[in-house]
Amino acid sequence: MASRMILSPARRLANVVSSRAISTQVLATQFATIKDEITHTGQYYEANDYRNVRFVNATKVVNPNWAIKLIDEAPIVKSEQRVVCCDGGTDPALGHPKVYINLDKPGAHACGYCGQRFEKIDHHH
Repeated sequence: MASRMILSPARRLANVVSSRAISTQVLATQFATIKDEITHTGQYYEANDYRNVRFVNATKVVNPNWAIKLIDEAPIVKSEQRVVCCDGGTDPALGHPKVYINLDKPGAHACGYCGQRFEKIDHHH
């Protein structure tokens, strides 16, 4: 019968760390050429960063439609009322708690939850 060697937890951890270091060194040449796009949070890894190893067999996909950009493209809702409410849209499952927005001051006012902008139309008689 073959005897099994019992390793302490510290020794097992040392084996794992050393094997990861070797694999990272071996893969370093493969992920050095990965094109890294900057995300909406500003996340960016240098070409030789070990965190790029997760993109060796897969492409890093960054969605170009950042939420802040999409909100800016949405038209401003014009209203004659001094106070408007926003609940996130027509579908209650996708909305947010109802909030009331005061439009007394000039300019557009944004909802704190979804970013929808509202502006008061002034009527001069």
